[in-house]
Amino acid sequence: MSYACSRCGHEGKLHGGRRCTRCTLADQLTELLGDGTGRVNPCLAPLAEHLLGMDHPLSGLAWIAYGRHPAADLLRGLASGEIPLAHDAFRTLQPWRAAAHLRELLMACGLLPAVDKQILLFERWLHEHLANLGDPEHAQILRRFATWNVLPRLRARADARPLTPAGRRYAGEQIIQATALLGWLSDHGRTLADCTQTDVDAWHIEHTTSANANLRQFLLWTAKTRLTRRFGLPPAASPGGTPLPERDRTALLGQVLTDRTGPLRSRAAAVILLLYAQPVSRITRLTIDDIIRDGDQVLLRLGDPPSPMPEPVAALLLEYLGQRTNMRTATNRESRWLFPGRRAGEPLQPSTLSTRVHALGVPSSAGRAAAIRQYVLDTPAPIVATALGYHHVTTARLAAEAGTTWAGYAPGAHG
Repeated sequence: MSYACSRCGHEGKLHGGRRCTRCTLADQLTELLGDGTGRVNPCLAPLAEHLLGMDHPLSGLAWIAYGRHPAADLLRGLASGEIPLAHDAFRTLQPWRAAAHLRELLMACGLLPAVDKQILLFERWLHEHLANLGDPEHAQILRRFATWNVLPRLRARADARPLTPAGRRYAGEQIIQATALLGWLSDHGRTLADCTQTDVDAWHIEHTTSANANLRQFLLWTAKTRLTRRFGLPPAASPGGTPLPERDRTALLGQVLTDRTGPLRSRAAAVILLLYAQPVSRITRLTIDDIIRDGDQVLLRLGDPPSPMPEPVAALLLEYLGQRTNMRTATNRESRWLFPGRRAGEPLQPSTLSTRVHALGVPSSAGRAAAIRQYVLDTPAPIVATALGYHHVTTARLAAEAGTTWAGYAPGAHG
């Protein structure tokens, strides 16, 4: 019995009409994205080509489920013009996960301008949050705060480097706490314009440190825009963590390098964290171009200059480089991310990678704190900042806390 496709001759799994998976997917896409002439709408041809080019076309066929999945309805809407080819059109589409994935695919193939995914998710969440508020005046104030304060700060950070989910959640918490304050004032028979220092002090007493920290930016903005008077606010708390003992860090590093039972991806991330003091959020933003082969030496670009990788660290990362995950669908088949995610153009979520690292027995915060502490004990803080991509103020503070003689070392040329 022949298993050759009746159209292209490829041997493999056959579907209706004795056609292979790729040809079946092509037929489905022609139907969903068609312009009424039996061909794919020319405006959407790059999307069809992007989907057909995946290594595993069965994933694409499962995604549209032979035209019965919500994603298929979204594709039909694009082809008919019911859904405009613009970012704003996707903000309210449902189901939102299918809409978000389709928008990422459209950005990946160049049909929509690239916008940071976390900003898009925040804008969708913000639209729904404001729509559900019962007080139009509160919604107006929060919309102004988001438009003129929160979103500009998010976009500025995205221009410097891709945002993390934690950054997006932090922006959302600022809106949530501002909403809570407006409701709290209303419950006490007051408005934002009536808010006094006594009200702000009472709020801070009744709420958690985290809630107060997330409200800080809103109160600064209301004072700046003269919606309220200026308030005396508690100083912003600086984050900190208790580092692992250096003996424990080096023991964990040796365990990760020698114990081959753990997943290669998790081990590669853990090594970068324990050896180079990199937070998981920054590790997920590394690309394959950040691993540099210079003759017999292998370097990792974290700052300037790139950091050398000793053996067996170099061997581990080079081995992982040839076995990256999430590379066999249309989503990320040409991804440059060192840790590709499941969504188009996106790296792995920091929370996901952090969970994988923890599964190896590596505490990410304590392990990174131990590594950076050891660096500032051994090396001048400005040099550590430049080499590892830290701000020089951060490494200077850590050096001072560690009581190192390098704490007063000034940046600059010391030749």
